Amino acid sequence: MTVTPSPSASRAGRWQALRPWLGVAARLGLAAVWLIAGGTKVGDLAASGRAVNAYQVMPYDVATVIGAALPFVELALGVLLLVGLATRISAGVSAALLVVFVAGIASAWARGLAIDCGCFGSGGQLAAGRTPSYLPEILRDLGFLVLAGFLLIWPRTPFSVDGWLAGDDTVEDDDE
Repeated sequence: MTVTPSPSASRAGRWQALRPWLGVAARLGLAAVWLIAGGTKVGDLAASGRAVNAYQVMPYDVATVIGAALPFVELALGVLLLVGLATRISAGVSAALLVVFVAGIASAWARGLAIDCGCFGSGGQLAAGRTPSYLPEILRDLGFLVLAGFLLIWPRTPFSVDGWLAGDDTVEDDDE
């Protein structure tokens, strides 16, 4: 007599097999986002400060300090996610930053500001006649937020320092 697994057991088995690899994709995808975002800004910290100041939510001096620090935070998150070290913490910081970014873009949109978000390089005031693209920027960042959320829930992925430090190469235990 052959016992066939129920459809829900089969789906659960497929999920258990697929989830670690989705985690790798989420981790590496989010790492690429942070590495590109930080890498495009780190060469011109003054421009990064001006981009933050364009949102008009804080004093100029504070905006320039945050703008100068942000590329290094993004690069650090990218490296941590790339190697899979402190993945849950990195995903949590990523999620928090992305929520702030979405709120900032939505605020600029609601207040009628015409700015480039500065997410992947120089930002700031748009030239006369250029139209901001706030909705695609918000949707893009919400997509990145989904990746961070996935890693908050399932931070253990193959080929990660976290797994190596835990002494396993499997991803069966999600309790970190």
